[in-house]
Amino acid sequence: MSSMPIAPPSPDTERAWMQHALALAERAMREDDEIPVGALVLGPDGAVIGEGWNRNIAEHDPSAHAEIVGMRAAGRALGNHRLVGCTLVVTLEPCAMCAMAMVHARIARVVFGAHDPKTGAAGSVFDVLGDPRHNHRVVVSGGVLADVAGPMLTNYFRRKRGLPPR
Repeated sequence: MSSMPIAPPSPDTERAWMQHALALAERAMREDDEIPVGALVLGPDGAVIGEGWNRNIAEHDPSAHAEIVGMRAAGRALGNHRLVGCTLVVTLEPCAMCAMAMVHARIARVVFGAHDPKTGAAGSVFDVLGDPRHNHRVVVSGGVLADVAGPMLTNYFRRKRGLPPR
């Protein structure tokens, strides 16, 4: 199993990262009318090396989730498909596709906002990131600013259905 010791960030640092991801989610909704999920990838030094938001509708690409878009940008920035020592911050708990991409990329840590009780793969429905059968595990910190990320998603879907926001 590959593993790299990572010092846990402070709660204030995680909240600051999540604020950045929430701004990307807002762009997804405002600019592209996409489901508001935003993600950023931080290099081992803490600098942003990739960011993205959901683009699957606009790009007609079922794999263009915010996490995948962010990891693609980070891979280009590093010139490597391995994102060793990197942290991925995303406003919604990753799905199984995104979680496996993180395992393959060797992401060190994922920080997410809202839990996803239907398709979450970081502990809610599946635990892909911590499955001991994989040769790599991703450290997970969930629920960061979930009180902002969750309602953003809920209200997006309510608006799509012609319902008032909560």
